[in-house]
Amino acid sequence: MSAIAENKKALFNYQIEERYEAGIVLLGWEIKAIRSGQVQLTDGYVVIKDGELSLIGLRINPLRSASTHVNPIADRIRKLLMHRAEIRRLIGKVEQKGFTLVPLKLYYKGGRVKVELALAKGKAEHDKRNTIKDREWEREKGRLMRSKISSGPKE
Repeated sequence: MSAIAENKKALFNYQIEERYEAGIVLLGWEIKAIRSGQVQLTDGYVVIKDGELSLIGLRINPLRSASTHVNPIADRIRKLLMHRAEIRRLIGKVEQKGFTLVPLKLYYKGGRVKVELALAKGKAEHDKRNTIKDREWEREKGRLMRSKISSGPKE
């Protein structure tokens, strides 16, 4: 699966519980813009209304060479496609306290564009600080290991 766009901010701001795959309803100009890399997912979120999933905040910038008869809207609401039983299960979990649906990435699968959704809980501020501290420690460990390997044992 080749990733088109990723929402790295969601991995930092939310604790991921479960992951799901959904199809997305797109127009022709949107597919062309996605193929040329004109997509941004960082501010996206999923809303459940009338038993349907909608993706809000996915920005697909239209190409300059878009057709003259098409009126492109970059921030329109896009419908997500999932089995009804999965949607019902998600509705039950989202109604629990603290759960939300967040898009993690857009990718190609079998010639179609898919969205990876996550059932997530928001992180508290101290959890975010711990994440930053762990990331910096891993980076520092890597630096120390590289410096020990490059200097080698002195015999």
